[in-house]
Amino acid sequence: MASEHIYKQFDSDLGDVRTKVLEMGTIVEEQISNSVLSMVESDTKLAGEVIARDNEVNSLESVINEDISLIIAKRSPTAGDLRNVLMMFRIITDLERIGDEAAKIAKATIRIFESDRMSKPRFKEIKSIAANVQSMLKSSLNAFARLDTEDTINVLKKDEEVDDDYRSFMRQLVTFMLEDPRTISMSLEMIFVTKSLERIGDHAKNISEGVIYTVSGEDVRHEPIEKIIKTLNS
Repeated sequence: MASEHIYKQFDSDLGDVRTKVLEMGTIVEEQISNSVLSMVESDTKLAGEVIARDNEVNSLESVINEDISLIIAKRSPTAGDLRNVLMMFRIITDLERIGDEAAKIAKATIRIFESDRMSKPRFKEIKSIAANVQSMLKSSLNAFARLDTEDTINVLKKDEEVDDDYRSFMRQLVTFMLEDPRTISMSLEMIFVTKSLERIGDHAKNISEGVIYTVSGEDVRHEPIEKIIKTLNS
């Protein structure tokens, strides 16, 4: 009976941490959405709110880190339980970094619209890449919430699409700068913004890979998608 009580308490502790991780995920999802919206709508006030909310993400990361440390110290989890705990530790690290990237986009918005730029931002490509990375993050968090790898392959595939779009837009921006020096200042800002979005996609991919590791016990980082699919189907 004592061991059953301990196991139930472990499940309860783990559930509390999972809830906080998902709360953190919701905040950073909103940060991404609002950072891009602030740029598209020329809304520097909203950009400031995104930057300010980064402190909330950082504080929540610290709280969850402490919770995870206590679980490890008190429960000494092993095997699948340990993988589950370590996955959450990795996820909050990725979420905190996503929050940082969203804040960078918001800061770029303030720089762009509080100064006199000779050219205008290119929103079409930014909005397309942002939509993809937001979809990736949502799917990754859903996979984490359910401990289900069904959506993780789509996340990994979409990451490749984001990388292709990122490289294509970089080439466009370099061409613009070479052809018209007046676009250099704005193009550099767009490079910073697009790089932040690409990194957000990478962090979303990391979360999906963490879910795969927890469920299957296989570390699939740096593995080709074909091999990952085979691992999940075996």
